[in-house]
Amino acid sequence: MIESDIIKPENLVYVKPRLMNDTPMHYCPGCSHGVVHKLIAEVIDEMGLEEKTIGIAPVGCAVFAYNYIDIDWQEAAHGRAPAVATAVKRLNPDKMVFTYQGDGDLAAIGTAETIHACNRGENIAIVFINNAIYGMTGGQMAPTTLQGMHTSTSPHGRDEKYSGYPLKISDLLALLDGTCLVTRQAVHTAGAIRKTKKMLRKAFENSMAEKGTSIVEIVSTCPSGWKLNPDQANQWMVKNMFPLYPLGDLKDI
Repeated sequence: MIESDIIKPENLVYVKPRLMNDTPMHYCPGCSHGVVHKLIAEVIDEMGLEEKTIGIAPVGCAVFAYNYIDIDWQEAAHGRAPAVATAVKRLNPDKMVFTYQGDGDLAAIGTAETIHACNRGENIAIVFINNAIYGMTGGQMAPTTLQGMHTSTSPHGRDEKYSGYPLKISDLLALLDGTCLVTRQAVHTAGAIRKTKKMLRKAFENSMAEKGTSIVEIVSTCPSGWKLNPDQANQWMVKNMFPLYPLGDLKDI
């Protein structure tokens, strides 16, 4: 065998991101978290921000991000990630600071922290995983749960007369003067993954450039919580979630 026949890692089209730890993946099959972790690791590495990045991980499935991406992390109480990120960024203005949050964390217990951090225009990036359910704690109804959607706490389907309407939190955040980027993406296809990676990079660049708060909402699947297999979950997301949470840029300054 000659040297040119040897397949070298750097010549492969697809390789594990350098900043991804050798940690066995614990997420359920078909969960979107793993793909997003990969994208975040790639963007940080490509931007050369390995030593300048601080991630904030709160409570929920999102908390385990610190197991997978080899950067500095600070854990926050449930819903308080934007408040913690505010302090971290103000004390370390030269760092790229981002939060990694699920919908139960960001749009339920952390609604106030999210809104006020965005309204102040804190120079942080917020990565928002929206799968319309509490994935870690048993599949309960979340603020983003769709009308008629069955969960462990809405077994007959969400009823607006009892539980109100799904909270389109990114639409609200786009109205605030402190936000510079609010975008809604997904990772269910190769094209969607490329667009999400592009928007993550823009959000991280905004943090370093001190342009204000960036929010990258990623409409995601929760096959276990939805009681579907991975393929069914992707189809259900496209059919049911995208009409309510359409993909695209809501604000880009």
